[in-house]
Amino acid sequence: MVLNKRKRSNAKKRNLITYTNPDSIISEQYRTIRTNIRFLNGDKKTNILLVTSPGKWEGKSTTAANIAISMAQQKEKILLIDGNLRDPGIHNIFKTSNATGLTDVLTGKVSFEEAVCQSNIGSLDLLTSGAIPFNPAELLGSHMMSLLLKKVHSLYDLVLIDSTSLLEVTDTKIIANLCDGVVLVVRQNKTDIESAFESKKVLEFAKAQIVGVILNEKN
Repeated sequence: MVLNKRKRSNAKKRNLITYTNPDSIISEQYRTIRTNIRFLNGDKKTNILLVTSPGKWEGKSTTAANIAISMAQQKEKILLIDGNLRDPGIHNIFKTSNATGLTDVLTGKVSFEEAVCQSNIGSLDLLTSGAIPFNPAELLGSHMMSLLLKKVHSLYDLVLIDSTSLLEVTDTKIIANLCDGVVLVVRQNKTDIESAFESKKVLEFAKAQIVGVILNEKN
């Protein structure tokens, strides 16, 4: 899967292009990615997909957000979770509060129903990260995380989890095999070939299934 992008002055327009400019070439490319994911899902009613990248600044959060919007525009019930508990960004992309989120659910402070919020874009719900914890890897690998994923699996047509960069910390490796598949985002002129191959090895070692690779910023 290949995604072409051009520079834009408006940050919100750049981040949520499938919402602000649904007729653009880039939006059509996201719809192609949406279709490919649906083919990969086969007859499964619900899939939980992790979106990650080898390193930082490769566009994984923006990609996850636009895939989620593209699917929600098809009247599917979608949940986007910010699983990056070190440097979260989904709340900034959607211009929403991050006062309560995943961290609060995993620590038992609030229920999922209290933490989840509507994006006002189709049937897309958001679960932001919440406050940055001192033990993100432990929270993501906890029994509470497993219970949460089982719960949302039955509530949504598709769940997307935006995670930390794969090669920098252990968080993504911990939750990768709890998901039905992993989408790896790489960026032209940013991701080197060695990092891409190392990411593949790490995911295979974690017994995670790579369902697709998205090439971002293709000229």
